[in-house]
Amino acid sequence: MLPSTINIFEKAAKKAGRILARDFGEIENLQIKSKSIGDFVTSADLKVEQSLLETLKYYYPNANFITEESGSIKGEGETIVIDPIDGTSNFIHGIPHVAIVIGKIVNEQITDGIIYNPILNEFYWASQGKGSWCNNRRIRVSKRQDLNECLIATGAPFGKRIYSEYYKELEKISRLTAGVRRLGAAALDLAYVSSGKIDGFWEKDLNLWDVSSGVLLVKEAGGRVTEPQGNNWTTKSRDILVSNTLIHEKLLENLTLL
Repeated sequence: MLPSTINIFEKAAKKAGRILARDFGEIENLQIKSKSIGDFVTSADLKVEQSLLETLKYYYPNANFITEESGSIKGEGETIVIDPIDGTSNFIHGIPHVAIVIGKIVNEQITDGIIYNPILNEFYWASQGKGSWCNNRRIRVSKRQDLNECLIATGAPFGKRIYSEYYKELEKISRLTAGVRRLGAAALDLAYVSSGKIDGFWEKDLNLWDVSSGVLLVKEAGGRVTEPQGNNWTTKSRDILVSNTLIHEKLLENLTLL
């Protein structure tokens, strides 16, 4: 039986997911706007976010909301974080690596979160103290400990100022591991780390809605979360490194000694 908060998040996500899945099959009819270089918003993002807000406000009428498209909606008590479509560029190009993300934060701690890919019907969720799950299956981070056997995911900066720094990191991690993947949806990268499909992930200059639920998934699946610089990750962090506990120090060492 799902925890009550996750049950509410599932209702919201699966209702909105029907909109996303329908529009995924009619991409040529979408209205697309560019927010900045490489950063897009579609009419589907807006419709999905509106659906999520309608459902979640019914159950949390006084909550604070932080959303990618609408910004901050002030309230009292807990904070609900929403990303209507993580991986919008994938969505626009018909790549089914996209997700709806909902997280709950109480006193700066992420207590509940879901990541839902309605195209592949993968529903990841975690609640504090209750583990991490995909659909009805308990998931855990990988147990690989040799970097040369590990797959690491990353997110490349677009239209940002940190290209030179990032490419130094990319070159070094690529040389040390079995490969680096750039999949285009940070939330799903974190979900894949939590389920052991990928051994680690790092990216810089992310927003809270990109990572809130994924951070909890990784922690509840037995993984470790920090900033790439080695600092503790908080809800105010913009940079992130996650992995299983066996390779985390090795990744930190190689990302901080550039």
